[in-house]
Amino acid sequence: MPRVPDSHLAARRDQIIDAATVRFAANGFQATGMADVIAASGLSAGAVYRYFRSKDELIAAIVERVLGQAADRFQALLAEDAIPDPPTAVATAVGLVADLGARPPVDMTRVAVQAWGEALRNPAVHAVVDRAYRIIRGYFVEVARRGQAAGRLPADADPLHLGATMLSSVLGFLVQRLLLGDLDPAAYAEAVRVTAAGSPVTGSPVAEG
Repeated sequence: MPRVPDSHLAARRDQIIDAATVRFAANGFQATGMADVIAASGLSAGAVYRYFRSKDELIAAIVERVLGQAADRFQALLAEDAIPDPPTAVATAVGLVADLGARPPVDMTRVAVQAWGEALRNPAVHAVVDRAYRIIRGYFVEVARRGQAAGRLPADADPLHLGATMLSSVLGFLVQRLLLGDLDPAAYAEAVRVTAAGSPVTGSPVAEG
């Protein structure tokens, strides 16, 4: 039999991941079974199980897809020994969140939030999510370390917690964007910059002492 091209295999795999992402985003992890994913994919059960043996493997594949996109953004940000400031790093990640929310087939950030809840009850998912967020936080920690080396950040501050604070700003944007829907990525990133600088927002009243 002729060998199936790698491009065909990759396309089938992406087709399954897209179908799973749509189902997870709509119904959550617990309410979505492999039968739902198979039906949404338009493929046979055998074809789907050839690529993914379980729902946990599908979740891992979705997380890896997002992680790869995050890695690309941060590697570009940190290329050639650049020294980005924390607000720029947060703006980069906020932009990624906005892109993931607007990219078809479905708002990927809805799946990200559901993965947090699933990670609290499913050790396999927790392991995947834990690894992903530690990697993403690691990029922020590197931003902090470079800032300290350049004298932009206090040398005695803990880079781990500086990085964790930057990540929290991004996750806060993600949650508020989904729940409240009234945040603009560029305006949010600018507000982070203003807050970090400790300067009053232009046009806002300043309290008198």
